[in-house]
Amino acid sequence: MPDLLVKLYDLPDKEPNLGNGGKHFRRAMAYEKHQIVNWVREHFNMGWASECDVAFANQPISCHIAIEDGAILGFACYDSTSRGMFGPIGVIDSARGQGIGRGLLLSSLYSMMIAGYAYAVIGGASSLEFYQRVVNVIEIPDSSPGIYIDRLAE
Repeated sequence: MPDLLVKLYDLPDKEPNLGNGGKHFRRAMAYEKHQIVNWVREHFNMGWASECDVAFANQPISCHIAIEDGAILGFACYDSTSRGMFGPIGVIDSARGQGIGRGLLLSSLYSMMIAGYAYAVIGGASSLEFYQRVVNVIEIPDSSPGIYIDRLAE
């Protein structure tokens, strides 16, 4: 899984909310940390929960969520594993195909741009096609396994 480079000064227009059924995107709040980190652990894995936990230590918090009627549908983080890196991102199975991943990605990338980044690295991109549909990405040569080269055994 290669790393990808995104020019943050060349992002498509962001839809701040899906506008249907009350789904919307926003930055996570500190008082929600336990709920969101536990949700990521339950629906994805411990590694992503750890990265999400780190996102809550950043100022501002670098975790964005998609919610509907108070329920989490997905999350995205940046500046967790390394500064300037986007990821992880995850949407629950029942909410896929509704533009939630796109909204989370753009919400996060716009926040990175506002924070002063010109570029973002998407680390270990598992779905090149998804990222290519949403933003212009450049595959970084020889970037797999990238920063994840010396992982601890589980």
